[in-house]
Amino acid sequence: MAEIIQKDGTWTFDGDTVRIVPGSDRSVGLLRQSLGEVAVPLRALGGISFEPGKKAGRLRLRLRDGADPLLQITGGRLDDGSDPYRLSVESDRSGVAEYIVDEVRHALLLEQVETGPLDAYLLPGPALPITVGAGDGTATFDGDRIRLEWNWKTDESKASGGSRTLALADVQAVEWLPAAGLENGYVRFVLSKGAGRVPPKYDPHAVELWGFRKDPLMALVAAAVVARLPHPYAAGDSAAVTGAASAPVPVPAPAAALPPSGDDHDALLRRLRELGELHQAGILTDDEFSTAKAAVLKRM
Repeated sequence: MAEIIQKDGTWTFDGDTVRIVPGSDRSVGLLRQSLGEVAVPLRALGGISFEPGKKAGRLRLRLRDGADPLLQITGGRLDDGSDPYRLSVESDRSGVAEYIVDEVRHALLLEQVETGPLDAYLLPGPALPITVGAGDGTATFDGDRIRLEWNWKTDESKASGGSRTLALADVQAVEWLPAAGLENGYVRFVLSKGAGRVPPKYDPHAVELWGFRKDPLMALVAAAVVARLPHPYAAGDSAAVTGAASAPVPVPAPAAALPPSGDDHDALLRRLRELGELHQAGILTDDEFSTAKAAVLKRM
C-alpha cells in the first residue's frame, strides 16, 4: 500500500482504490472539507501526475470523463483550494509522491483500464441530505426534492413568489457557474428544455452567487442532484448536465468494455504479449516489465 500524508491531505492507494482525505491546512477549501473522504476506484482513473516545485509540488489525479458527478457539473472550473483531486506536496516528500504515481500507473497498465469516457458514474457524489446557504438563497436536497428558500438579499421579484420545492423527476438539467470578476455565478435547475432564460437574479429556480466564501458549496448541491439524473453519456439519454448556460455537454459513444477477467487464460496471454511490446518499445523499464509479468503469471 502506498500513502502520502501532508497538511493539505492524505492519499492512500491499495491497488484498487485511491482514498483521499482532506487535510486541516488553511489552503483546504470549504468544498473539500464538506465533501470529506473520497474513494476513487481504479476504473475511474484516467491518469495521475506529479509536478515538482521549489517549495512544494503538486500531485494530481485525472478522472475519466463521466466518472464523477462533481467534475461533470463543475467542468474544470474548481479552484485549487476546492479541487479534491489535487494535493500540495512538500519538497522533501516528492519521492513519496513519485512512488504513488508509479504505483497507480503500474496498476492502470496491468489492469488495462480504459481512458475514454464512461456512461455511468463510478463515484456516488456528495452525501445526502445536503443544505447550503450562499448568495441570495438556500438550497436543500434530500434525494427526492430540491427546496429553494430566499433571504433578505434576494430580489423582490423572485422573493415575492415564496420558497420553491422542485421534484427531482421534474428536473431536466442542472447548470452551475462560479462568479468570476464582475460576473456573478449561479446554480440553476432547469425544468423545461428550450424554455426562455431568465437571469439568475430573477429566476425562481436559480440561486445567484456573488463570489463569497461559501459559494463553492453550491457545486455540491448541484453534483448531488446530477448524480441522480440520467447520465449524460448513457445511450439514448440527452445531456442533463452543463457547466454553464452554454449548450448541453455533447454525448460521445459509450466507453469500451473492460477486458475479460483474470480467469480468462487467452486474455492473460494477450496481456503478456502487450507487456512485451511495451517493454520492447521502451515504455516499460526492465523492473516494471518483470513486476507486471510476474503478476500476470501469478494470475494464470
